[in-house]
Amino acid sequence: MKELEQRCIDAGVKMTAQRRAILQVLDMSEDHPSVDEVYQRAKELDKSVSIATVYRTLHLLDQMNLVKRHDFNESFSRFEVNVEHHYHLVDVDNGEVIEFQSEELEQLKERIATELGYELVDQRFELYGRKKRS
Repeated sequence: MKELEQRCIDAGVKMTAQRRAILQVLDMSEDHPSVDEVYQRAKELDKSVSIATVYRTLHLLDQMNLVKRHDFNESFSRFEVNVEHHYHLVDVDNGEVIEFQSEELEQLKERIATELGYELVDQRFELYGRKKRS
């Protein structure tokens, strides 16, 4: 968590106890929690955390590109710390989000952009599927 907290401090974000609890939740999360899940988990760490503080903090962190917001074709957003580039495969049956990396996909994206005369500056790429039945 120290790295994420330091990135916030370096960006001029005032570090309150509530924000530290939210950062800790995000840093410890192995899933992609929703605002409500971040709120519930942060509340366990600091009873003074409010849902409004969670919304404001996540919005701020998203604007600063310290977290990534994902929609995954759901009616709510999910969040994760923005530390490494990876992709997501979402199981449409149970909502499980599987992270993966692919050098081949990285090269393909760059090649497509270059062939079309563009430099890639941002991208969103999510896969949706279901486990194959034997």
